[in-house]
Amino acid sequence: MITAALSMVFLFCLFYGQLPLPVLVALCVVLGVFLGYLSRHQHSGILSVDVMAQKSRLKNVHPLLKFGTLLALILLCVASPNPLTGVFLLCTMIILAVGVGGLSLSRFVRILALPVSFLLIAGIALLFYVAPDPTGVLNIPVLGFWVSVSAETQAHTALIVSRALGAVSCLCVLGVTTPMPDIIGVLRRFRCPSLIIDLMYLIYRYIFILLSLHRDMRDAARSRLGFRDYRTSLRTTGTIFANLLARSYQFAGKNFDAMESRCYDTGIVFLEQRATLSALQVVVCVLLLAFTVFLCLLPL
Repeated sequence: MITAALSMVFLFCLFYGQLPLPVLVALCVVLGVFLGYLSRHQHSGILSVDVMAQKSRLKNVHPLLKFGTLLALILLCVASPNPLTGVFLLCTMIILAVGVGGLSLSRFVRILALPVSFLLIAGIALLFYVAPDPTGVLNIPVLGFWVSVSAETQAHTALIVSRALGAVSCLCVLGVTTPMPDIIGVLRRFRCPSLIIDLMYLIYRYIFILLSLHRDMRDAARSRLGFRDYRTSLRTTGTIFANLLARSYQFAGKNFDAMESRCYDTGIVFLEQRATLSALQVVVCVLLLAFTVFLCLLPL
């Protein structure tokens, strides 16, 4: 719901003065209702990103080709002077993850919700500036000054936010379509230090372990009326997080003992499946890169 509200405010401020007011209000309402509906669509349990990647129909694409293409798209998006590049990549990544990969739209939106919320907050801050006179297309009086939005800040913010959205969507697609062993295999080919790879995998794994443990503790407390009022909720929340901290240390100690008993010596080894590189995959990636370069070269 927070992402929906921020999206409505950002869209209204971004296109104020460029679209008729009734049309702009209608677009904001439609976007807010759509995002609100997707964010309220709950799923049972916590589904790991790696589980999504294992279920994705794009997991069989060669990981090195996928990694290289998405990295090139991110670089092109960040360097592009045209906001259409980021919008195109955002729409393309949604089509790839949902339409081709088989991930539900609500799950993909929920994955994007957190980074997009931070981007929208930064975008709203970039839109406004303080001036002694009402010189913008949108002017709000505050304590003798004017907080305004001008056409220049709208164009500048649209470019920055579109770049960020395009790059973030590429990273999300890489995460939900590429299993962790494949990502680690690509990093090993790039001669990434094994210590960094081990820490990355362990941190990634423990995020979902702690989330699952927190969910179980929260459900147990709710079944015992631990959230019946505000004061009890505060005490219950403190107890849950204190127990979570203690349990996390216990899990870390037990898992490290288990790793050492299996002769762990700085290097978690994964079984990598051999992926075949098909001509169709190469053609699709080349066409996607070529069209992205074309958008980057378009005049503003």
